[in-house]
Amino acid sequence: MSEELLRRAYAAFNARDLDGALALMHPDVDWPNAIDGGRVHGHDEVRAYWERQFETIDPHVEPEGFSEEDGRIAVAVHQVVRTREGELLADQRLRHVYTVREGRIARMEIDPYELEFEDTFDEGSLDLGK
Repeated sequence: MSEELLRRAYAAFNARDLDGALALMHPDVDWPNAIDGGRVHGHDEVRAYWERQFETIDPHVEPEGFSEEDGRIAVAVHQVVRTREGELLADQRLRHVYTVREGRIARMEIDPYELEFEDTFDEGSLDLGK
């Protein structure tokens, strides 16, 4: 169920369907602010963060693999970020780690390192203790 929830969230994010993405999040969601550092909290702050982000960059994030451990879900993602004019800024594979509470996304973390192409997401292969 969590994998489907997260797939829907990525699809909504990529479609810029902010209402759809936020509907999948807990009202007091805790989200990383990758632009300024720190975190944003709740639907209003996440919406404002994304709106500001989309004014300057065009990110596209595709989930490639899922693993669950200790109640959290790690997602291997392929992230491509372009300027609004289409210039490539980043093409990388990262890991996002989610906490789901009451059937909604409650927290998202971005792993601080880029995944190598050959990294796998076999069941139990991820260290989520970060």
